[in-house]
Amino acid sequence: MRVYILLMGVAFAASYLLTPVMRRLGLRVMGSAPLRDRDVHLSPIPKLGGVAMIAGILAGLLVASRIPFLEGVFSDTDQVLGVVAAAGLILLIGVADDIWDLRWYVKFAGQTLVGLTVAFSGVRLEAMPVGWIHISSEPLQIVLTTFLVVLTMNAINFVDGLDGLAAGMAAIGAAAFFIYCYLLARTINEYDHSNYSALLMALLLGSCLGFLPHNFNPAKIFMGESGAMIIGLMMAVATIAVTTDLDALEGFRFRNVPAYMPIILPIAVILLPMADLVLAIIRRTARGRSPFSADRGHLHHKLVDGGYSHRQAVLMLYLWSALVAFGTVSFNFFDPNVLIPVLAVLLVGAAWLTMRPLLRHARGARDAR
Repeated sequence: MRVYILLMGVAFAASYLLTPVMRRLGLRVMGSAPLRDRDVHLSPIPKLGGVAMIAGILAGLLVASRIPFLEGVFSDTDQVLGVVAAAGLILLIGVADDIWDLRWYVKFAGQTLVGLTVAFSGVRLEAMPVGWIHISSEPLQIVLTTFLVVLTMNAINFVDGLDGLAAGMAAIGAAAFFIYCYLLARTINEYDHSNYSALLMALLLGSCLGFLPHNFNPAKIFMGESGAMIIGLMMAVATIAVTTDLDALEGFRFRNVPAYMPIILPIAVILLPMADLVLAIIRRTARGRSPFSADRGHLHHKLVDGGYSHRQAVLMLYLWSALVAFGTVSFNFFDPNVLIPVLAVLLVGAAWLTMRPLLRHARGARDAR
């Protein structure tokens, strides 16, 4: 555990220290960028924070490669180099989009290339955790891996609409995912607790926490496309790597770690972004617009328009993310007969807190008419 905490600290420090540098650079490059209708801030803010986040992750990987404790993780250098190459592509695509606002199909092509880079490096979805269905076809493995990477990157991008929202939700999800992966590593081998997915989540957590002080309301800088995509990449790769770990450990996966966790936990981590993505596609398609076009119909916009302050909306979405992610992980530690009623009460309480200002706002709108 101490090694992972050290690496979180490395990623945190690099991200935290480099973010102000990227802010100054961003103000020079794109300080005059016009506001869009869906933006909630009142003045232009640079978007190059994702560069600092990527630097934090890469710095952590570099330090990790020198630590004997993680020799098993770096025994397959192709997979690690694949993530590094994918992060480099994200850096190019994200910065280009933040500066020049690329067409959606150009970004989609770039995201597909990122997914293919991961798949051809050896990180592939070889089994479906539900029913543990093996995928023997190599082309199908590549297609599914690429699809998962692209889907996760876009889900995170869709939720990146309020100061600190995406970084905070990603940090919550990464913390929950790290706990699960570390538990899995201890279950697999009591003498070797090194784990690829745990490493990626530790670095993502540190990088997001380092960026968040500069991004929380009122934000001084945004993560931009590169930040959203690197979060999606790390989440997707960790998910795929976890399924590979458990697929290779058939005899142990039903003991201390529930067999359904590899599919439930990643879904829980990105549940809100994924729901927002699906609703946005349905909403835009129904209006005859491209599903990749932008609007103010996201969940965070609804909360702000419904009476929440900027910070209140972000904190409320943090609450939901923490309940879903950590609630899912809790099934590894507590008796479900006790945990389920407790979670039900917490979810009802969160729902009441969420709906109360919205109902008050709707009632005030009716009275005004």
